[in-house]
Amino acid sequence: MRRIKLGILQTNHDKSVDVGDAFPDDAHRFRDMFDAQDDRFTYQIYMTIGGEVPQDLDEQDAFMITGSPLSVLDPHVFSDDLMDFIRRCDAAKKPLMGACFGHQAIALALGGTVEKSPNGYNVGIEDTVYHTKRSWMTPDRDTLPMYVFHEDTVTKLPDGCDLLGSTANCKNASFAKGDHIFTTQAHPEFSHAFMACVLTSAQGAIPAEKRQAVWASLERRQDGRIFGLWTTEFFKGAMTHAR
Repeated sequence: MRRIKLGILQTNHDKSVDVGDAFPDDAHRFRDMFDAQDDRFTYQIYMTIGGEVPQDLDEQDAFMITGSPLSVLDPHVFSDDLMDFIRRCDAAKKPLMGACFGHQAIALALGGTVEKSPNGYNVGIEDTVYHTKRSWMTPDRDTLPMYVFHEDTVTKLPDGCDLLGSTANCKNASFAKGDHIFTTQAHPEFSHAFMACVLTSAQGAIPAEKRQAVWASLERRQDGRIFGLWTTEFFKGAMTHAR
């Protein structure tokens, strides 16, 4: 089987010494996740954080939008173009996956609602419980524990989208539209070392009384790699439906 051409829209460029200089960037973390699988990819990275958005959907077989510490609720240099890109993917039924910021951006672009959580940041390893299954979700799992780090949350899904999974602190944690859009609020691409580094750097944003529980959650097993396998199967299936 030929390699899947995947376009990764990177919406973050961490220039900090403690995190950005110590670890590969967001796009490379996703590449590492996919490269651990049997299916093979070729990649093109779009530096959306600087305004680069694909102009021709046929440039790639599928696309994905990364996470970011930025808020999707704030205006950014790329915001309008990213919203337009998401709507073009939807209209063409082009395979599109979004994680964290990407998940929220897709919801917002298609008419959903994103708000800041009244409970503040949701951080740690959290179970996404899947109420609804799709054909691409193999191997079968009812629950995926994955890393999460977010303050914004999708509070209303766009019309035509189906809720797939929820967490204890995020009702709309994963959704799909047809066979061409698939999202997660989680970070399946994170490693323990990276999450621990980010948490150390940003723990001032987390109330002191919650920090012990957050750190304790990181000792749990996490199954981001399973979500990665699901995403590959999603891309392969959705490619047959794109027009």
